[in-house]
Amino acid sequence: MKKSFVTLALSALMFFPAVGQETKKSDISARLDQIKQSENKGIWLDVKKNDATNSKKAKNVIIIIGDGMGPAQVYASLVAQRGNSNFLRFPYSGFSSTYSHNKYTTDSGAGGTAIVTGHKTDNMHIGVLPDGTPIYSFLSLLHEQGLATGFVVTSSVLDATPASTYAHVPSRKMYDTISLHMSQCGFDVMIGGGLSNFRPENRKDGLNPLDTLRQRGYDITYSIEEMKKSRSNKLVTFFCENYYGPVAPGRDPILTEGVKKALGILTKDPDGFAMMIEGSQIDWACHNNDAAYMEAELADFEKMLGIVLDFAEKDGNTLVVVTADHETGGLVLVSGDIERGKNECKYITDGHSGVMVPVFAYGPGAEVFSGIQNNIDLMPKALNAMGRKNLIKKQ
Repeated sequence: MKKSFVTLALSALMFFPAVGQETKKSDISARLDQIKQSENKGIWLDVKKNDATNSKKAKNVIIIIGDGMGPAQVYASLVAQRGNSNFLRFPYSGFSSTYSHNKYTTDSGAGGTAIVTGHKTDNMHIGVLPDGTPIYSFLSLLHEQGLATGFVVTSSVLDATPASTYAHVPSRKMYDTISLHMSQCGFDVMIGGGLSNFRPENRKDGLNPLDTLRQRGYDITYSIEEMKKSRSNKLVTFFCENYYGPVAPGRDPILTEGVKKALGILTKDPDGFAMMIEGSQIDWACHNNDAAYMEAELADFEKMLGIVLDFAEKDGNTLVVVTADHETGGLVLVSGDIERGKNECKYITDGHSGVMVPVFAYGPGAEVFSGIQNNIDLMPKALNAMGRKNLIKKQ
């Protein structure tokens, strides 16, 4: 971690001592040493209560990422839903800091990698440390343990967040290589867009990852209707040809139907399952500073949350964690009408911001996700809740 960044964080803490107390130089030096030695515990935060106090272990884990979804986006959804938001169903909530290894403001590559692997990395990196060492996501680790695994996204399956669950590359733009990694990762269900990058005629290497997927036993489908008809327990669905797919509200219900399909397959494993879900286009809407587009994507996200929470409530053994890789747009809600479910939105940037993002949790072990934490704390806490601390040491 850069010295200037640590010093800034330290200043925020140490320049406001309790009334009547004097901050000693030795205390500051000791704290600075502690910070330098504890990157995995955040900038100035010591991770406490990393183990769930609830003795019941989670059999399944679902991590849901609202790409670009900061506190203002969540509140905009609460208002738009007029008190019926599924965010209100989570008994535990907190915040997560999102800075990357080399930048105050993360991109989705470093942000997604931090959430799913428990390690900081540089912006643009996918599934590798800053020096290029591969690191593995909770999906990869649990797949190796024999659990069913999968992801559902509203972006390309090669986009930064889904790629961070299976790929190991220094640049999120290495789509040809990322697609090869996906074709060999072995996850049971993979649903998203971006089919064109898998076609050999569109690739510089001329390879055909679709053939690899077929050889490995996957049923490859190209629409929601084909997906719903599939009877295979190994499924890949491409809902669009291009990297940038259709937007809400006109988009087919790929998020809700994809999650239903994935749950139907993954729950067949008696040992449990792990899934990552991303509402990808909240981010795209906020990059465009398009409030109507953002609220349509949030409404789609809300419907998906309802499906997941209904399942988790009925199942009783599933930990659900919802967060974001970063905030996008610097969204400010300057006014609105709560009774009518209307927000007046303003954006201060067309890029990402560095603000903390919300964390929501439900199910066995959910209580440890309260308070302020770092994005690299989420994956270890989830594995702890499943009673799988041994996998964390493997990293």
